[in-house]
Amino acid sequence: MNLLREVRISVLDTAPITQGSNATTALRNSVELAQLADGLGYHRYWVPEHHGMSGVASAAPAVIAGRVASVTRRIRVGSGGVMLPNHAPVVIAEQFGTLEAFHPGRIDLGLGRALGGPRAIADRVRSEHDRTAESFEDQVLELLALFDARGRAAAVPAVGNRPEIWMLGSSDYTARIAGSLGLPFAAAHHLKPMNTVEAVRTYSQTFQPSSICPTPRISISVAVIVADSDEQAQWLAGSLRMKIARRRQGKPIQLPSPRTAEAHGYAENRKTDDELTGVFVGGISTVLPQLQALVDATGADELLVKTDLYSPSDRCKSYELLMNSETYPLTAVGSSPASP
Repeated sequence: MNLLREVRISVLDTAPITQGSNATTALRNSVELAQLADGLGYHRYWVPEHHGMSGVASAAPAVIAGRVASVTRRIRVGSGGVMLPNHAPVVIAEQFGTLEAFHPGRIDLGLGRALGGPRAIADRVRSEHDRTAESFEDQVLELLALFDARGRAAAVPAVGNRPEIWMLGSSDYTARIAGSLGLPFAAAHHLKPMNTVEAVRTYSQTFQPSSICPTPRISISVAVIVADSDEQAQWLAGSLRMKIARRRQGKPIQLPSPRTAEAHGYAENRKTDDELTGVFVGGISTVLPQLQALVDATGADELLVKTDLYSPSDRCKSYELLMNSETYPLTAVGSSPASP
């Protein structure tokens, strides 16, 4: 294995609302996590757009990004991602152009095309007619033009204030758009791990250099739970096992405590652990080689780490262990140089 250079490590945070908690507490926990990540040396902190989910407080990425950027020093901050069909492109350009004006060189705009929640809620955010009046690719092109003074300049704060723009996705469709438009691509391994390698391959094969991204850039979002030992990590992961199992049963719940999960039989790793397919769980010596294997398989420049745990202190510790100087860095092979 040719270990050529370091991989950047970043944070993807959905602001999880745990059982017995609320959105206010979840958002405050997220701000504290972002401050910790800033101090630990994580490269980015991204929040996604979700609507109508009782266990997720991340519904307004631009608002959260503004708050986080104002209380951190160096970490890049942005959306992972904004679901572009839910919005008029001019609004997103204004929001993220304004953020870039306030925090130059630190703002990212990750773009996705999913609904971001149940259809009934998505229809309240923006009607299906408006979401689908233009193709997703045309919406992206319209948005890109709004940051260019030579294009449509109606989004005044956006002109000259373009954030770093990424395409997010878990399929060949979004990978192909990212490649053809010359945008960086973030593959949603935490959502559909079985699609990651093929999506990255499609992106690399279709990539066309652009002024935004002259060479391919690949980030992989991964679900990770790290603790002092494999046994402790598996016990903590029981919360996520139970939540995923209940969602598949059509009985969604907020993230329960590990003790609650243990009482319902979800505390230990099982031979068939479908709930945690694609989730990296264990002590650092177990998790790090698995992450390295993913980097080797994809040529990723960066890993975007998502950690959902019941206790904010356990979640912070997982991120601390992953960035421990004795185990970090991971190394990447064969892909393009990471951005400054």
